Parts: sequence; structure tokens; C-alpha cells
Amino acid sequence: MRCLVQRVSQASVKIGNRITGEIGTGLLVLVGFEAADDEGDQVWMIKKLLNMRIFPDAEEVMNLSLQDINGELLVVSQFTLHASTKKGNRPSYIKADKPQSAQKKYHDFVVSLAKESGKIIETGEFGAMMDVSMVNWGPVTIMLDSRNKE
Repeated sequence: MRCLVQRVSQASVKIGNRITGEIGTGLLVLVGFEAADDEGDQVWMIKKLLNMRIFPDAEEVMNLSLQDINGELLVVSQFTLHASTKKGNRPSYIKADKPQSAQKKYHDFVVSLAKESGKIIETGEFGAMMDVSMVNWGPVTIMLDSRNKE
């Protein structure tokens, strides 16, 4: 399971002319799944997302977590996080989970994240062509990988 985490002052997802998710200060989380991902990967990722200290304190030092600032979450599925560019110029997505399985993992992840955080989780729509907009605050962008625990 991989998440590309962006600290944002605002973010939104639009499908066509319809906004499906929108947040103010918080995290935009792009998430992709592998076939081998299980509940343990989700538990690790949720704990990391909620407790990672990447928000500034009064001295402008990154000492506060999403929970500390009562920040918002926007979670968007993105299988391309598992792209392999080792051979040639066309990325391979062989490591990305199959759509039906990944969709269930995405749903379970969003539900578990809402339960653990006590927050309403804004989302995109699995498998849809989406326009994702954000103002990256910092900028701060961090890649998390549950396989490597980093």
C-alpha cells in the first residue's frame, strides 16, 4: 500500500462539473494498493497518517499531527503509485491490485480511517477520471509505503 501525502491549505476533487470531495487545511492522500496488501498494511498506514508530525507549531517547526490541528482528509485512489518504470518508457502497473479487489480495499481504508480519526473523510470516486486540485502548503509531500514501513 502506498500513499502520497500532501499537506494542503485546500484541496478538491471534481468529476465533470461535480465536486465529490473538498477540504481546507489537512492532508490530500493519494492511495494505491497491491494484491498483497492486507489489514495490517491499512492499520500501519492509518496510524502513520493520523500521527505524522508535519504541521507547524507556534515556532513554525513541524511538530503537530493532523489530529493535533483537527485537520481534514481528502483520500483519492491512484493505482499509478505502483508504476514501474524500470524497462522502456511506458510504465507498467503489474504491481497494482486488480480493480475489483483494490476498490474493496479503498472502501475499507476510507471507512477505517473515518472510524480511527473520528472525521468525515472526503473522497474522489474509485476508477473515475478526476480533476484533483490542491494548494500544497509548504510545500510538503511525503511518500509512504507499508511494504517497507517508511
